[in-house]
Amino acid sequence: MTDKTESSFLEEGLKIEERIAVATPGQMMWWKFRKHKLAVASGIFLIFIYLVAIFCEFVAPYVPDDTFIRYKLAPPTKIHFIDSEGNLRAPFVYEIVRTRDPETLRNIYTENTEVIYPIKLLVRGSPYKFWSLWETDWHLFGLDVLHEKQGIMVFGADRLGRDVFSRVIYGARISLSIGLIGVFMSLTFGIVIGGISGFYGGAIDTFIQRTIEFIRSIPQIPLWMALSAALPATWPVTRLYFGITIILSLVSWTGLARVVRGRFLALREEDFVMSARLVGSSEPRIILVHMVPSFLSYIIASLTLSIPNMILSETGLSFIGLGLRAPAISWGVLLQEAQNVSSIVLAPWVFWPAAAVVAAVLAFNFLGDGLRDAADPYQR
Repeated sequence: MTDKTESSFLEEGLKIEERIAVATPGQMMWWKFRKHKLAVASGIFLIFIYLVAIFCEFVAPYVPDDTFIRYKLAPPTKIHFIDSEGNLRAPFVYEIVRTRDPETLRNIYTENTEVIYPIKLLVRGSPYKFWSLWETDWHLFGLDVLHEKQGIMVFGADRLGRDVFSRVIYGARISLSIGLIGVFMSLTFGIVIGGISGFYGGAIDTFIQRTIEFIRSIPQIPLWMALSAALPATWPVTRLYFGITIILSLVSWTGLARVVRGRFLALREEDFVMSARLVGSSEPRIILVHMVPSFLSYIIASLTLSIPNMILSETGLSFIGLGLRAPAISWGVLLQEAQNVSSIVLAPWVFWPAAAVVAAVLAFNFLGDGLRDAADPYQR
């Protein structure tokens, strides 16, 4: 029995080695990446929240500017599956009744268990323009009643009676996309400028390095504040969005450019680069096909770590009023509500945008760890 077990293990090991011997680099990277369970889970979570951001108008139960006068600073709506008589039902909510404390004059919200509103999928609600292309009023879920009678607010309501959950979903589109666009721009600047500096050297290298040193010598936060404050307050939301993205990109490319330049200085005398030159490869082909892939693992790690930095930068600038401004909706703009002390005391659920930021940043960090290890599949 022992001999059979050992032989089966040996046969299985030989099969694995044969698969590895004929596997492509892409297959090797995928096999190593899927072993990192936390990175795989983070990747699935990021795909989910990006899909939510893309279809935010449909997923959100309400338009972000819809106000519920009777639900100002209302707590999160409780979703029930068992009614007051102990019967199992489809998801539903009870009618919310507002009363006022005679001493503190604070609104008190209680449930009327005699009136039940079932939660339905694909309901009609507030009209909106999907991606500003066509108008519709279909929402993923909601209550089939008028807003004036009852609302479902998963994350509660702010001081103006707006649904925090819907606003967080709408804010995900700007906050998540600004990370991707900004990192793509800074990655392009860093690889191109750093590659030129390291590949050609000489006076070009000296000029580029002195420029990088000048930019890095300026304190980052005051530089962001100065450049953001220079943007006109009268600009429309779209122009302001791209302005903030460009500012973040122009400031954050210097670190990657330094690393790329050092790698190029070390690689330009390697045998495979000399061989590429001897066979007549053009300089752009040598840089993009031969040199850049040799340190792909660092680029991937830098990319996945730069995206959360971009998200945090936009959130911080918008929080202090120097980034995006209302009526734009991002997680940083929504966190401006947390500057109101009374809102924090009476409605701690206004911090939900901060929870979304933390979840996205952690997911990007975990995904970056897995991609960094998978980019070098031969490392043990």
